[in-house]
Amino acid sequence: MSDPPSPAPAPLARVPALFALLRPRQWIKNGFVLAPLLFSGEFLDRSAIGPAVLAALLFCLGASAVYIVNDWRDIARDQLHPTKRFTRPLASGAITKSAAGLILLFLYALLTAAAWVLPGVVATIGVYLLVNIAYSFGLKNVPVVDIFLIASGFVLRVYAGALALALPVSEWMFVTTLCLALYLAAVKRRQELARAGTEGREVLGRYSIRLIDRYAETAATGTLVFYSLFVMASRPELIITIPLVLFGLFRYWYVVETLGGGESPTDALLADVPLIAVIGLWVAACLWALWPA
Repeated sequence: MSDPPSPAPAPLARVPALFALLRPRQWIKNGFVLAPLLFSGEFLDRSAIGPAVLAALLFCLGASAVYIVNDWRDIARDQLHPTKRFTRPLASGAITKSAAGLILLFLYALLTAAAWVLPGVVATIGVYLLVNIAYSFGLKNVPVVDIFLIASGFVLRVYAGALALALPVSEWMFVTTLCLALYLAAVKRRQELARAGTEGREVLGRYSIRLIDRYAETAATGTLVFYSLFVMASRPELIITIPLVLFGLFRYWYVVETLGGGESPTDALLADVPLIAVIGLWVAACLWALWPA
């Protein structure tokens, strides 16, 4: 005799499911949009703060749209996953496909309307959406390409922040952001491979932990070198922040290697007090060093 159908979730029960669909915890990544505001020294200018914050909020909408598309695409795979079948709202049935589709259209509508205010930023988000659609529908299974596509999202965030302020972005900032993002993306793949093996993602069967470790080490080295060059070439007053960056890289690798974090960079950050502290100190040091006279 088959089990009776489970009752439909109550309206209030759909609220946490909606948060799970939009993944607001992941919005912390959109802090990269504010990097040009910080490094330009215009963080006290009200005319600059508004566009920068709005650009970050718009990227939050774009990121949530990407997560919805990814979850929709991966419903069948997530339903076979030991944890995602319960935590992903589409795979668990907490939110229907039609409801997710309406939410996705609403997000697209908001972004389209915002093009009247920040056309360059919205165009950059459009590129971000297209890159992630290509990633979701095939390129995530191409080794190395998948890591670079993940990293490109962070570079686009920095570029959007610069467009919001009509500022040029230092080439050093771009390459530093790319290296840091490649480091985080490589560690993410490493932890997925270590935890779920080749069953987690198709592309993981084409990697080895040793290979990904070499990618991560190369990217971490590049992050430190290029950040130091950026500081010495463009912002020498920020030299006090270099040890903080070095500590952050070391601590993140400790969280990955010893504490088992890193599969989600956001979760690894929010779960480790020393990481939160060093990022807070880095921001404070940047503000102190760049504070307008």
